[in-house]
Amino acid sequence: MLYAAYLEDANRLIAGKAEWTGLTGEAVARMRLQNRFKTGLDIARYTAAIMRRDMAGYDKDPSKYTQSLGCWHGFIAQQKVISLKKHFGSTERRYLYLSGWMVAALRSEFGPLPDQSMHEKTSVPALVEELYTFLRQADARELGMLFREIDKARAEGDQAREQQLVQAVDNHQTHVIPIIADIDAGFGNAEATYLLAKKMIEAGACALQIENQVSDEKQCGHQDGKVTIPHEEFVAKIRACRYAFLELGIDDGIIVARTDSLGAGLTKQIAFSVSEGDIGDQYNAFLDCDDITGQSPSNGDVLITRGSKVLRPKRLRSNLFQFREGTGADRCVLDCINALNNGADLLWIETERPHVEQIASMMDRIREEIPNAKLVYNNSPSFNWTLNFRQQVFDVWEKEGKDVSGFDRTKLMSEQYDDSDLAREADEKIRTFQHDASKRAGIFHHLITLPTYHTAALSTDNLAKEYFGEQGMLGYVANVQRKEIRQGIACVKHQNMAGSDMGDDHKDYFAGEAALKAGGAYNTMNQFAA
Repeated sequence: MLYAAYLEDANRLIAGKAEWTGLTGEAVARMRLQNRFKTGLDIARYTAAIMRRDMAGYDKDPSKYTQSLGCWHGFIAQQKVISLKKHFGSTERRYLYLSGWMVAALRSEFGPLPDQSMHEKTSVPALVEELYTFLRQADARELGMLFREIDKARAEGDQAREQQLVQAVDNHQTHVIPIIADIDAGFGNAEATYLLAKKMIEAGACALQIENQVSDEKQCGHQDGKVTIPHEEFVAKIRACRYAFLELGIDDGIIVARTDSLGAGLTKQIAFSVSEGDIGDQYNAFLDCDDITGQSPSNGDVLITRGSKVLRPKRLRSNLFQFREGTGADRCVLDCINALNNGADLLWIETERPHVEQIASMMDRIREEIPNAKLVYNNSPSFNWTLNFRQQVFDVWEKEGKDVSGFDRTKLMSEQYDDSDLAREADEKIRTFQHDASKRAGIFHHLITLPTYHTAALSTDNLAKEYFGEQGMLGYVANVQRKEIRQGIACVKHQNMAGSDMGDDHKDYFAGEAALKAGGAYNTMNQFAA
């Protein structure tokens, strides 16, 4: 709805209420425009439609992939989206990612925790709500600044400028963008998954990412000790998420089914199987077993049959069963096909390195069964990108017969190679990785799980080194504030970013000429006007 229509509705409403003294239709219209999304469900419904549109667009053109960065605080998300609008003029095909790892490491009342689902489950929907609170505030702030410019143009009698600004309000692009939110392994059974999914959706999440690990043995995807669950149990959790979406009226909500099977060599359960070749039998076929056909079983043995053979799955002292080595990729393919056939919308395959052909080798097999299968891929900081890609180039050069005698493959991370042709070729492959992988391996969405965790640590280290060293205050001014001013970073006016000007607007609405406002001549933020 356009500014003029909001204003007309508000004026009509107030005109019928003589007792509503001191209220203006313009103030009501502006406040309504500054609060476009009234609930988290409004957000989930709006952003789900965006993701569905983007998924359809990717199916037509795989160069139209999407991206996101992981955010652990609302301010980080807000500044990211403000930066998107500043640098690219649009948020198109850009999302946010909510990482369970960062919630565990940074948002738990227990303090920093490993990524093992030990943090409070309520901290996840709370962070979804926080992210959208900050994004909605960014909308209100940006519109508020336009409204102030409209008032200024009116005061100066500049009708052309006023109309231009009103048009900017009518065409305003919201900072609210989709969030893919990590629900880990569901924090319990299917009922627990459903209850948490509802909270996350009510907070605004349109896409839930759930993994096939055992909930109480959950482990970070890039660490050892991962334990998977049989397909039927995982499908029950997928259904739980779908029911949560449907109950809340988000009919096109997105479920991202993640498999950790590539690096998971253990299972807690032997799958239930009714007949040979069913999904339970296929899961069990990967178990590492001893053939005890014709032998008497020992006390406590768990036995399965394959044809005429009687097999004893190898069980560890932890009471876990192990899979045969080298079966991870086959299990990933089966996991993905079964998840898509049972209601998942997107896939996530957790790998140990960023390698286009490794990902494509699995996706090719999946797409033989389900041609429009699409992947969400973790461009993880757990990978040493420099070393991995330099080694990939080294291996290709060696296979092609190029001279690699000047390189030590195990030490390619060394700065001594930074100016080499090998390093330059590796960097170019890193630069084009997302584009190449999206076209070759069916990756619809690229995300970095923990980028802002690392950027916060790096920038803080640099500031501490300068500020507490010989540079003193210049360490902050030269490396932070001066760059903020010259790069047009919005939060250099931190009072404005925190809502001070919006508060002044509300004081005008509420108290009129009696308002005691903060944005007067003595506000030091005026020093940043230029």
